[in-house]
Amino acid sequence: MPDAKTIGMIALIGALMLPVAGARAFDDAMYPDLKGQWKRAIANGPRFDQSKPPGRGQGAPVTPEYEAVFEANLKDVAAGGQGDFTTWDCLAAGVPMMMTAYEPMEIIVMPDVTYIMIDVHTDAVRRIFTDGRDWPTDAEPAFVGYSIGKWLDTTGAGRYDTLAVETRNFNGPRA
Repeated sequence: MPDAKTIGMIALIGALMLPVAGARAFDDAMYPDLKGQWKRAIANGPRFDQSKPPGRGQGAPVTPEYEAVFEANLKDVAAGGQGDFTTWDCLAAGVPMMMTAYEPMEIIVMPDVTYIMIDVHTDAVRRIFTDGRDWPTDAEPAFVGYSIGKWLDTTGAGRYDTLAVETRNFNGPRA
């Protein structure tokens, strides 16, 4: 006959298993299929907007001060230098640089968080919380910042097609 200790252990194990019985499955049919490794074409130079030509063709709205920095960067690259691409100095890429998929990128979608990882760097893992949380008051600054996002069904097709993200709490320097 089992003693009180054994009965207590059985009861504890049973109680711990109750939450498992009520757990919901992740409905991945609601999310876009992002499986596999993502790479981008870097024909004729890196770009932030793949639909526009590199360099001045990107047409980014910049201040006059940054326009001078940008022009100096283009001049250095044309002369064979690295420009202001600071990852060559072993600085972390961070956001927004890592989002250009400068190396193969993997996107992992979970129910409450989406991860974006650049395969070659350990500092290039972006965690986007999609669980409805508010901004923390004590978040540590990071090269990738702190991101909160929300999956949206912009077409009304019953399936998410857009991940809207806001990122704060950056530190640097970063690319």
